Amino acid sequence: MGRGDLADAGWGRLRPFLPVSNSRCGRWREHRRVIDGIPRQVRTGVQWRDLPERFGPWRSVYERHRLWSGDGTWERLLQRVRAAADAAGSPPSST
Repeated sequence: MGRGDLADAGWGRLRPFLPVSNSRCGRWREHRRVIDGIPRQVRTGVQWRDLPERFGPWRSVYERHRLWSGDGTWERLLQRVRAAADAAGSPPSST
């Protein structure tokens, strides 16, 4: 796991809400590698082609980001993760 990658706990909370493959897109590559690559590109501004290989093929990272941005998947993921966190309750205050 590299700096800025999703920690195991965060991945565990996100994983149940991720879309599964469909016939139009073929088999998804491993979500975790690709999802770690998307914020890396957004945060650093590096060209998609220059993403480190540990995130998988740059085109897979780019296409997943493009598709999920266009079809609302990112927004749905955020809403589901927020709802799950709210249902679990917030941690007690340290004050």
